Amino acid sequence: MAEARAAACQPPAQARQPLWVAGQAVGSVAAGVLDEINLQRLSGQRYQLLNQERSEGRVWHLDVAPDAATSALNLLASVLRTQGRCGPWRNEQLAVCNARGERLGTVERGAVRVLGIATRAVHLVGLAPDGRMWVQQRARTKPNNPGMWDTLMGGMVSADDTLDQALARETWEEAGLVLPALQAVGQGVTWGGQVDFSRPSREGGGVGYMVERIDWFRCTVPEGMEPRNQDGEVERFALWSPAQVRERIATGDFTLEAALVLGACCGI
Repeated sequence: MAEARAAACQPPAQARQPLWVAGQAVGSVAAGVLDEINLQRLSGQRYQLLNQERSEGRVWHLDVAPDAATSALNLLASVLRTQGRCGPWRNEQLAVCNARGERLGTVERGAVRVLGIATRAVHLVGLAPDGRMWVQQRARTKPNNPGMWDTLMGGMVSADDTLDQALARETWEEAGLVLPALQAVGQGVTWGGQVDFSRPSREGGGVGYMVERIDWFRCTVPEGMEPRNQDGEVERFALWSPAQVRERIATGDFTLEAALVLGACCGI
Protein backbone atom coordinates (compact mmCIF):
# COMPACT_ATOMS: atom_id res chain seq x y z
CA MET A 1 0.00 0.00 0.00
CA ALA A 2 2.90 2.36 0.68
CA GLU A 3 4.10 1.80 -2.88
CA ALA A 4 0.60 2.36 -4.23
CA ARG A 5 0.21 5.62 -2.33
CA ALA A 6 3.60 6.82 -3.58
CA ALA A 7 2.66 5.87 -7.16
CA ALA A 8 -0.56 7.89 -6.89
CA CYS A 9 1.29 11.11 -6.05
CA GLN A 10 4.15 11.78 -8.47
CA PRO A 11 5.51 14.91 -10.13
CA PRO A 12 5.26 15.31 -13.91
CA ALA A 13 7.71 13.30 -16.00
CA GLN A 14 8.68 16.47 -17.89
CA ALA A 15 8.33 20.22 -17.42
CA ARG A 16 4.77 21.50 -17.83
CA GLN A 17 3.30 24.94 -18.34
CA PRO A 18 -0.03 26.06 -16.85
CA LEU A 19 -3.02 26.04 -19.19
CA TRP A 20 -5.50 28.91 -18.93
CA VAL A 21 -8.89 29.20 -20.60
CA ALA A 22 -10.88 32.44 -20.72
CA GLY A 23 -8.52 34.02 -18.21
CA GLN A 24 -8.56 31.21 -15.62
CA ALA A 25 -6.18 28.34 -14.83
CA VAL A 26 -7.64 24.90 -15.67
CA GLY A 27 -4.72 22.51 -16.27
CA SER A 28 -1.21 22.15 -17.66
CA VAL A 29 0.59 20.95 -20.78
CA ALA A 30 4.00 19.39 -21.31
CA ALA A 31 6.60 21.73 -22.75
CA GLY A 32 6.59 21.67 -26.54
CA VAL A 33 3.22 19.98 -27.05
CA LEU A 34 1.29 23.10 -27.98
CA ASP A 35 4.23 24.43 -29.99
CA GLU A 36 3.38 21.65 -32.45
CA ILE A 37 -0.24 22.73 -32.84
CA ASN A 38 -1.28 24.05 -36.21
CA LEU A 39 -2.54 27.37 -34.93
CA GLN A 40 -4.14 28.12 -38.29
CA ARG A 41 -6.84 25.63 -37.28
CA LEU A 42 -7.83 28.05 -34.53
CA SER A 43 -7.72 31.23 -36.60
CA GLY A 44 -10.97 32.72 -37.78
CA GLN A 45 -12.81 30.95 -34.94
CA ARG A 46 -12.72 33.84 -32.44
CA TYR A 47 -10.07 31.82 -30.58
CA GLN A 48 -6.45 32.61 -29.82
CA LEU A 49 -3.92 30.22 -28.33
CA LEU A 50 -1.20 32.36 -26.80
CA ASN A 51 1.99 31.70 -24.88
CA GLN A 52 2.02 34.54 -22.35
CA GLU A 53 4.29 35.75 -19.58
CA ARG A 54 2.51 36.06 -16.23
CA SER A 55 3.64 36.57 -12.66
CA GLU A 56 3.98 32.79 -12.15
CA GLY A 57 5.91 32.35 -15.40
CA ARG A 58 4.90 31.49 -18.96
CA VAL A 59 1.45 30.01 -19.49
CA TRP A 60 -0.57 28.78 -22.44
CA HIS A 61 -3.77 30.76 -22.69
CA LEU A 62 -6.76 29.78 -24.82
CA ASP A 63 -7.96 33.36 -24.97
CA VAL A 64 -11.70 33.21 -25.65
CA ALA A 65 -14.92 34.64 -24.32
CA PRO A 66 -16.36 32.54 -21.47
CA ASP A 67 -19.31 31.39 -23.59
CA ALA A 68 -16.89 30.05 -26.21
CA ALA A 69 -14.76 27.97 -23.80
CA THR A 70 -16.40 24.64 -24.63
CA SER A 71 -16.20 25.01 -28.41
CA ALA A 72 -12.61 26.27 -28.22
CA LEU A 73 -11.51 23.44 -25.91
CA ASN A 74 -13.06 20.83 -28.17
CA LEU A 75 -11.46 22.32 -31.26
CA LEU A 76 -8.11 22.16 -29.43
CA ALA A 77 -8.84 18.53 -28.51
CA SER A 78 -9.60 17.74 -32.15
CA VAL A 79 -6.32 19.27 -33.30
CA LEU A 80 -4.42 17.29 -30.64
CA ARG A 81 -6.11 14.13 -31.89
CA THR A 82 -5.14 14.87 -35.49
CA GLN A 83 -1.52 15.29 -34.42
CA GLY A 84 -1.44 12.10 -32.36
CA ARG A 85 -1.34 13.96 -29.05
CA CYS A 86 -4.58 12.70 -27.55
CA GLY A 87 -5.76 9.75 -25.48
CA PRO A 88 -8.49 7.33 -26.64
CA TRP A 89 -11.38 9.30 -28.10
CA ARG A 90 -14.59 8.56 -26.16
CA ASN A 91 -17.16 11.05 -27.51
CA GLU A 92 -17.79 11.91 -23.86
CA GLN A 93 -17.63 15.39 -22.38
CA LEU A 94 -16.03 16.05 -18.99
CA ALA A 95 -16.32 19.25 -16.98
CA VAL A 96 -13.49 21.81 -17.06
CA CYS A 97 -13.31 23.78 -13.82
CA ASN A 98 -11.16 26.52 -12.34
CA ALA A 99 -9.27 26.21 -9.04
CA ARG A 100 -12.46 27.04 -7.10
CA GLY A 101 -14.35 24.18 -8.73
CA GLU A 102 -16.48 26.47 -10.88
CA ARG A 103 -17.29 25.04 -14.30
CA LEU A 104 -15.96 27.00 -17.26
CA GLY A 105 -16.91 24.54 -19.98
CA THR A 106 -16.51 20.93 -21.12
CA VAL A 107 -14.04 18.97 -23.23
CA GLU A 108 -13.68 15.55 -24.86
CA ARG A 109 -12.55 12.96 -22.33
CA GLY A 110 -9.66 11.83 -24.55
CA ALA A 111 -7.92 15.20 -24.15
CA VAL A 112 -8.10 15.75 -20.38
CA ARG A 113 -4.84 13.98 -19.46
CA VAL A 114 -2.79 15.72 -22.15
CA LEU A 115 -4.22 19.05 -21.00
CA GLY A 116 -3.71 18.20 -17.31
CA ILE A 117 -7.37 18.94 -16.54
CA ALA A 118 -8.67 17.65 -13.20
CA THR A 119 -11.34 14.94 -13.38
CA ARG A 120 -13.76 13.25 -10.97
CA ALA A 121 -14.56 9.54 -10.64
CA VAL A 122 -16.71 7.27 -8.47
CA HIS A 123 -16.08 3.75 -7.16
CA LEU A 124 -18.41 1.37 -5.35
CA VAL A 125 -17.16 -1.32 -2.96
CA GLY A 126 -19.72 -4.13 -2.80
CA LEU A 127 -19.76 -6.40 0.24
CA ALA A 128 -21.63 -9.69 0.58
CA PRO A 129 -23.53 -10.27 3.86
CA ASP A 130 -20.75 -12.63 5.01
CA GLY A 131 -18.05 -9.94 4.55
CA ARG A 132 -16.63 -11.09 1.25
CA MET A 133 -16.11 -8.50 -1.50
CA TRP A 134 -17.47 -8.35 -5.02
CA VAL A 135 -14.72 -7.46 -7.50
CA GLN A 136 -14.66 -7.26 -11.28
CA GLN A 137 -12.11 -8.15 -13.92
CA ARG A 138 -11.95 -5.42 -16.53
CA ALA A 139 -12.66 -6.40 -20.13
CA ARG A 140 -9.55 -7.14 -22.14
CA THR A 141 -10.75 -4.64 -24.75
CA LYS A 142 -10.61 -1.71 -22.29
CA PRO A 143 -8.13 0.99 -23.42
CA ASN A 144 -6.76 1.38 -19.87
CA ASN A 145 -5.69 -1.48 -17.59
CA PRO A 146 -7.34 -4.26 -19.65
CA GLY A 147 -7.80 -7.53 -17.79
CA MET A 148 -6.87 -6.11 -14.39
CA TRP A 149 -9.06 -6.41 -11.32
CA ASP A 150 -11.17 -3.54 -10.04
CA THR A 151 -13.80 -2.63 -7.44
CA LEU A 152 -17.39 -3.69 -8.03
CA MET A 153 -17.80 -0.49 -10.04
CA GLY A 154 -15.57 2.38 -11.09
CA GLY A 155 -16.30 5.14 -13.57
CA MET A 156 -15.88 8.76 -14.53
CA VAL A 157 -18.22 11.59 -13.61
CA SER A 158 -19.29 13.01 -16.97
CA ALA A 159 -20.16 16.64 -17.60
CA ASP A 160 -23.87 15.76 -17.53
CA ASP A 161 -23.72 14.00 -14.14
CA THR A 162 -23.84 14.98 -10.52
CA LEU A 163 -21.86 12.68 -8.24
CA ASP A 164 -25.02 10.78 -7.30
CA GLN A 165 -26.11 10.47 -10.90
CA ALA A 166 -22.71 9.11 -11.93
CA LEU A 167 -22.84 6.59 -9.09
CA ALA A 168 -26.28 5.37 -10.16
CA ARG A 169 -25.50 5.27 -13.89
CA GLU A 170 -22.15 3.51 -13.58
CA THR A 171 -23.51 1.00 -11.03
CA TRP A 172 -26.19 -0.03 -13.50
CA GLU A 173 -23.96 -0.03 -16.61
CA GLU A 174 -21.08 -1.96 -15.05
CA ALA A 175 -22.86 -4.18 -12.52
CA GLY A 176 -26.54 -4.20 -13.47
CA LEU A 177 -27.50 -3.09 -9.97
CA VAL A 178 -29.88 -0.26 -9.06
CA LEU A 179 -29.18 1.99 -6.10
CA PRO A 180 -32.68 1.86 -4.53
CA ALA A 181 -32.32 -1.91 -4.09
CA LEU A 182 -28.90 -1.47 -2.49
CA GLN A 183 -30.08 1.42 -0.31
CA ALA A 184 -32.67 -0.90 1.24
CA VAL A 185 -30.04 -3.34 2.56
CA GLY A 186 -28.02 -2.92 5.76
CA GLN A 187 -26.76 0.64 6.10
CA GLY A 188 -27.52 1.41 2.46
CA VAL A 189 -25.02 3.03 0.10
CA THR A 190 -22.67 5.15 2.19
CA TRP A 191 -19.82 7.48 1.26
CA GLY A 192 -16.46 6.04 2.31
CA GLY A 193 -13.98 8.78 1.47
CA GLN A 194 -11.82 10.27 -1.27
CA VAL A 195 -8.63 9.20 -3.01
CA ASP A 196 -6.57 11.82 -4.89
CA PHE A 197 -4.26 11.16 -7.82
CA SER A 198 -1.60 13.30 -9.45
CA ARG A 199 0.77 11.30 -11.63
CA PRO A 200 2.21 11.07 -15.15
CA SER A 201 0.00 9.50 -17.82
CA ARG A 202 0.98 7.62 -20.99
CA GLU A 203 -1.69 9.38 -23.01
CA GLY A 204 -0.67 11.51 -25.97
CA GLY A 205 2.61 9.64 -26.33
CA GLY A 206 3.58 9.99 -22.68
CA VAL A 207 2.88 13.72 -22.30
CA GLY A 208 -0.21 13.42 -20.14
CA TYR A 209 -0.68 14.16 -16.47
CA MET A 210 -3.50 12.66 -14.42
CA VAL A 211 -5.17 14.83 -11.79
CA GLU A 212 -8.21 13.07 -10.37
CA ARG A 213 -10.33 12.80 -7.24
CA ILE A 214 -12.19 9.55 -6.60
CA ASP A 215 -15.19 9.52 -4.29
CA TRP A 216 -15.79 5.95 -3.13
CA PHE A 217 -18.86 4.40 -1.62
CA ARG A 218 -19.67 1.08 0.03
CA CYS A 219 -22.80 -1.06 0.05
CA THR A 220 -24.04 -4.56 0.86
CA VAL A 221 -25.16 -6.69 -2.09
CA PRO A 222 -27.86 -8.96 -0.63
CA GLU A 223 -27.70 -12.71 -0.91
CA GLY A 224 -29.26 -13.91 -4.15
CA MET A 225 -28.46 -10.64 -6.00
CA GLU A 226 -25.43 -10.90 -8.29
CA PRO A 227 -23.83 -8.22 -10.47
CA ARG A 228 -24.28 -8.62 -14.22
CA ASN A 229 -22.43 -6.35 -16.62
CA GLN A 230 -24.55 -4.32 -19.07
CA ASP A 231 -22.04 -2.39 -21.21
CA GLY A 232 -19.44 -5.00 -22.23
CA GLU A 233 -16.68 -3.43 -20.15
CA VAL A 234 -16.39 -6.22 -17.56
CA GLU A 235 -14.92 -9.68 -18.21
CA ARG A 236 -16.38 -11.27 -15.08
CA PHE A 237 -17.22 -10.74 -11.41
CA ALA A 238 -15.84 -12.67 -8.44
CA LEU A 239 -16.55 -12.86 -4.73
CA TRP A 240 -13.35 -12.82 -2.69
CA SER A 241 -12.56 -12.82 1.01
CA PRO A 242 -10.76 -9.75 2.43
CA ALA A 243 -7.63 -11.93 2.72
CA GLN A 244 -7.81 -12.77 -1.00
CA VAL A 245 -8.31 -9.10 -1.85
CA ARG A 246 -5.24 -8.14 0.21
CA GLU A 247 -3.19 -10.88 -1.46
CA ARG A 248 -4.16 -9.78 -4.97
CA ILE A 249 -3.44 -6.13 -4.11
CA ALA A 250 0.02 -7.20 -2.96
CA THR A 251 0.67 -9.09 -6.22
CA GLY A 252 -0.36 -6.08 -8.33
CA ASP A 253 -3.47 -7.63 -9.89
CA PHE A 254 -5.68 -4.63 -9.09
CA THR A 255 -5.59 -1.26 -10.80
CA LEU A 256 -3.87 1.41 -8.75
CA GLU A 257 -7.19 3.20 -8.22
CA ALA A 258 -8.91 0.03 -6.98
CA ALA A 259 -5.97 -0.89 -4.74
CA LEU A 260 -6.16 2.45 -2.95
CA VAL A 261 -9.95 2.39 -2.62
CA LEU A 262 -10.03 -1.21 -1.37
CA GLY A 263 -7.08 -0.51 0.93
CA ALA A 264 -8.96 2.41 2.46
CA CYS A 265 -12.08 0.29 2.85
CA CYS A 266 -10.11 -2.53 4.54
CA GLY A 267 -8.17 -0.14 6.75
CA ILE A 268 -4.74 -1.02 5.33
